[in-house]
Amino acid sequence: MELISCLQPNLWASLADEVPAWVNEKRNKTSVERTLRWLDACIALDAASGRNSLGVVVGGSSIEQRKLCATEVSKRNVSGFWIGGFGLGESVEERCSLLNAVTDCLPLEKPRIVSRLGLPEEVLEGVASGIDLFDSTYIYQLTMGGFALIFPIDMVEREMQNGVFDSSAGDSAKINLRATTYRKDMSRIVDGCTCFTCQNHTRAYLNHLINVHEMLAQILLEIHNTH
Repeated sequence: MELISCLQPNLWASLADEVPAWVNEKRNKTSVERTLRWLDACIALDAASGRNSLGVVVGGSSIEQRKLCATEVSKRNVSGFWIGGFGLGESVEERCSLLNAVTDCLPLEKPRIVSRLGLPEEVLEGVASGIDLFDSTYIYQLTMGGFALIFPIDMVEREMQNGVFDSSAGDSAKINLRATTYRKDMSRIVDGCTCFTCQNHTRAYLNHLINVHEMLAQILLEIHNTH
């Protein structure tokens, strides 16, 4: 808190004891108690009395502990909620149940942020559960790998409903512009895309930039992937 007081950030998240999905109920309970204790300590030391803080919700794979933590954090004077502990071994079914259990206990007027979820289907699941913001490195990792997203949102929704979405499918979700097949491809990454990259450059040009390790490649790719 001394460091936070010096930096004076507009928003900060309290410390959290995040645990993987395979720990037992006792460990889940300990993580909740410890996280709440840290939150109270941070608020007590904060000159703004927690008004600029995000309360962290944990509890592992335990719906009961998740609900308890969410209920207790919502009683504190916080600006929003950071829902942590996901992407640590839980199944898709568990994740949906846990997210819904948490968001049902949180007030609607304050933002909910979740970390470690960033795949297209994960974002849609989170939005459906009431998540407002996502803290993820997915786009960055795709960009650094030379991948460009090519799917329309309605395709993801349709394949999620059919249970066939494959995030590694290079022909339906993303393409690897590093591949030699795009060396002479003069088309845009996605026809009809209005981003700067698609409006001004071709797959062949991006393929060249990537393979000669030109920094501009990542810049143009990230413009498209975040558009």
